[in-house]
Amino acid sequence: MIHFPAQRRGPLSALSLRLAAAIGLVLAVVAVVYLEREQYRDNNGDGLTLLDCFYYAVVSLSTTGYGDIVPMTQQARLVNIVFVTPARVLFLIILVGTTLEVLTEQYRTGRRLHRWERRVKDHVIICGYGTKGRSAISALMENGLDKSRIVVVERAGPALRQATSNGLVAIEGSATRSSVLNQAHVRTAKAVIIATDSDDASVLVALTVRQLTAGQVRIIAAAREAENAPLLKQSGAHHVIVSSATAGRLLGLSTSAPPLIDVVEDLLTPGQGMALAMRSAERHEVGKSPRELDTLVIALVRRGKVVTLADRAGAVIETGDMLVHVRDDRPSANTLP
Repeated sequence: MIHFPAQRRGPLSALSLRLAAAIGLVLAVVAVVYLEREQYRDNNGDGLTLLDCFYYAVVSLSTTGYGDIVPMTQQARLVNIVFVTPARVLFLIILVGTTLEVLTEQYRTGRRLHRWERRVKDHVIICGYGTKGRSAISALMENGLDKSRIVVVERAGPALRQATSNGLVAIEGSATRSSVLNQAHVRTAKAVIIATDSDDASVLVALTVRQLTAGQVRIIAAAREAENAPLLKQSGAHHVIVSSATAGRLLGLSTSAPPLIDVVEDLLTPGQGMALAMRSAERHEVGKSPRELDTLVIALVRRGKVVTLADRAGAVIETGDMLVHVRDDRPSANTLP
């Protein structure tokens, strides 16, 4: 099932408000009729009890009007004209409006689904909306990817609701199932990020994605244990990030070289100071050394492979190279002319 970003007010909330308004109208009519009960008579000529007042209010507002209880005086008729009749019209508007809103919501959801399925392409699928999945989405958005090009696949209800409340399209189900990935249009995706809670599930997701896409979609997976990284790559993952090993290296650096941890945290935390970025080499930069540029270049990406500046091949920028550089990520720096 596909869940679209949450609206400001859901259909259940709208129905509850209309139901409360309808009940309020009934109670208001009951109160008015009960106060004027001496001026009403039923077919037996008796006075009205509280139950009779409820009965009269309900049949009047629903336009049933059996005529067994009627106003006998001019004052009671005036109250009916001024209050009960407008209340009857408003009551019908509430009921009809509720039905129309439900039908409209269903139509709107169908239209959104049709429009989304027609436009979704070159998107990124995030399998798992836990800590790793949310962090990956934050990084994608910081690099300019629009929310509309991110699709979350999650089977946990709370995480699913959190994703839609954050403005993301979410698909309910397990990413190990082909039907769920087909709902996410995996064949037209740009990349699939696997951020599940277990390495076993990550391997199954990678295998399923590779089978559905014939290896044409880039797969990036997170692994808890380093020993599972080769298995993920054999399953079809192009890149594997080992979370436990990376955390262990950072812990080691924090002991032996504490300032390096500050640099790494600065690079990974948005808006703090420094950030890693990548751009295409410009025409006037081709043939120059990366060290000669005003931009702090730390590596080149040439034909899909990383070339460090320490390599002889990285001494000169070539046509088609991508420059990996460090940019100033402070908010004040981004707002300067």
